[in-house]
Amino acid sequence: MKKLTLFLCILALVCGCSKDDNPESKNKENQEQNEQQNNQNQQNNQNSDDDENIDPSDYRGLMRQFVISISKKAKAQKSGFAVIPQNGIQLVTTGDESDSPLADNYLAAIDGHGQEDIFYGSPSDNVATSSSDVKWLRGYLDRSKAAGNVILCTDYCNTESKMQDSREKNAAAGYLGYQAIERNLNVIPSYTPYEENSKDIKSLKDAKNFLYILQLEDFTSKDDFISKVCATNFDVLITDLFFYEEAPFTASDVERLRNKKNGGKRLVICYMSIGEAEDYRFYWKNDWKNNPPSWLDEENPDWGGNYKVKYWDKDWQSIILGQYLPKILDAGFDGVYLDIIDGFEYYEEKR
Repeated sequence: MKKLTLFLCILALVCGCSKDDNPESKNKENQEQNEQQNNQNQQNNQNSDDDENIDPSDYRGLMRQFVISISKKAKAQKSGFAVIPQNGIQLVTTGDESDSPLADNYLAAIDGHGQEDIFYGSPSDNVATSSSDVKWLRGYLDRSKAAGNVILCTDYCNTESKMQDSREKNAAAGYLGYQAIERNLNVIPSYTPYEENSKDIKSLKDAKNFLYILQLEDFTSKDDFISKVCATNFDVLITDLFFYEEAPFTASDVERLRNKKNGGKRLVICYMSIGEAEDYRFYWKNDWKNNPPSWLDEENPDWGGNYKVKYWDKDWQSIILGQYLPKILDAGFDGVYLDIIDGFEYYEEKR
């Protein structure tokens, strides 16, 4: 009986021991709790771009939020409308590295990424971009591509061997490549588009190539520009809302621009700068240079007449969302190509 009593006492002590008394169990539980907290923090970061109360010093989050606002407004009015930010590729992650957690809400709001100088153009035109810069850019671009976005890359090169190298490298990476022979984007190139085809392009994912032209003053008229675009077979056209300093393109103009020479249809995407204000745009007030609004900042030393803006300011956003974007939608464009997305870098450097 004494032996049985002693056995039962020992058994009770063993069974009564909690896993909390076991150091290994405690460490494992703490590790699981830390992982759960990290996952929650990452989710909070991913969702923060939809919040109204983003930290005022989080210039990347503020730009992501602005792009998301543009996307929501445009897509609510026109299903399938493409939103393509150019440069500022760091916004695809919520941290400082390409392998940081993805900014899921931002990636879901856009349909592609535009990137300049991926293989040629940095530090100067017709010069190969350094392998370290290419690696850094591709770290972000490939994550955006893996998330389902189309990557449109503009290389600034004008010799046939370098243009061909650009075509091959973009194709190998799974990007759409455009070889711009002029940095001013004022020329329709004479070369045949990569993987030229007669298909009707209904979304960015159908496209094999694109044409990017913004400076239209060298064309004799709007009809001259439209006719020369229609004499090409590029799948996507990225151009300005306005023909030089004239009235904006109309819905009938955009419909004509969709026509490829071979009978297929292309997408027509409208350029819009949201990180700088331009003194030749319809919204510009003559007295702003002497009496600037609070959101207008320094002039870009490399592009005269272009001014940095506090892009998170409600008054600037009301110009973009309430005036500029509606004009693009009314003209029937198939999407918008957002420039100066990397405007956040200017404010990060000033901080």
